[in-house]
Amino acid sequence: MPRAQGCARAAIARLAALVPKPRINLTRFHGVFAPNSNYRETITPAKRGKGARQQATAEPDDRSPMERHIAMTWARRLKRVFGIDINECEKCKGPVKIIACIEDPVVIEKILTHLKAKEANDVSPITRLPPPRAPPLLPMCEQGLTD
Repeated sequence: MPRAQGCARAAIARLAALVPKPRINLTRFHGVFAPNSNYRETITPAKRGKGARQQATAEPDDRSPMERHIAMTWARRLKRVFGIDINECEKCKGPVKIIACIEDPVVIEKILTHLKAKEANDVSPITRLPPPRAPPLLPMCEQGLTD
């Protein structure tokens, strides 16, 4: 029994040695993809690299600090994560103008309550139809024929 525990400890020790230290990059790039390569900026889609920093400092940035801080708008995040494009009309595929962003839970609850009440009161043509009729039962048909 002690030998089996020793084997298990040795196996766990070997597995623990494979776990990387926290905050360490697991992918290392070499050549033109290396972080300090002068050609990385021309090859990578993000245009990052040693050459990109020199060009970025040469061009003045006319955006405000808040605009530079915001990485992605919520509309772009919705499109990226869920595939929902809120800047395009679902019916006609035309452009949509965003006029407000409601974030207050009280206001959201009022709007949803109003829409639910409106939906309950809305009478559609389907609800005005009479209930469907079933065909007559066989015993009643047979009785009608024998009379």
